[in-house]
Amino acid sequence: MSQLLQAAALWIYLLLPSLLCANMRCYYSPILEKGDKFDLIVSECRPDEICFKAEGRYGNYSALSARGCMAKKSCSRVHKIRIRGTFYTMSYGCCDSPYCNSCPGVFAKPLVITLALLTVAVMAGIL
Repeated sequence: MSQLLQAAALWIYLLLPSLLCANMRCYYSPILEKGDKFDLIVSECRPDEICFKAEGRYGNYSALSARGCMAKKSCSRVHKIRIRGTFYTMSYGCCDSPYCNSCPGVFAKPLVITLALLTVAVMAGIL
């Protein structure tokens, strides 16, 4: 039973900030070379922004990554950036739920998180 309470408390901890304030909270990391490690930082977006996760490509090679907040209208755009004399094509994927840019691959959605917590609870014999 205590594990179920812990899972519920975690769920409330993740959602409560977004319910109490109008601004989205997302994870931030600067533009990094693929494979570089960085401790994600929680950032609060401006009212007109949502979370993004970006991938920078050099030709067919996935070379860079970044996370943070950006204006919704800029999400589906592709940007060229220059770093140390090399041009990269940055593609942005956006999501509109708190901390949804945390996963390495697909964006986490509340339903996915709920199903994961329920699966853990069932496997632990709580439910």
